[in-house]
Amino acid sequence: MEITLTKDNFEAEVLQSDVPVLVDFWATWCGPCRMVAPIVEEIAQEYDGKVKVCKADVDENEDLAMEYGVMSIPTLMVFKNGALDNTQVGFCTKEQLLEMLLD
Repeated sequence: MEITLTKDNFEAEVLQSDVPVLVDFWATWCGPCRMVAPIVEEIAQEYDGKVKVCKADVDENEDLAMEYGVMSIPTLMVFKNGALDNTQVGFCTKEQLLEMLLD
């Protein structure tokens, strides 16, 4: 299951999570975002309970995107134990994302 992030639930869903969290910063008008979306969704389903997958629409969450220095989308960030662990900007494969998440 993918969780929709806002400034209000970011801390609870991401920073206080006891499992690794993949955060997908995206926008509806972004082509590469639409290309990576099915991969992110697959990971959310296949690793449900082991990792948390969250999506943040940068148009609706400009403050959040600015706070984390998102300059290009898609930007995929992995948080572990409440801290940013890894970042990938642009399209990437499922294998690359899993490597970031599960290492």
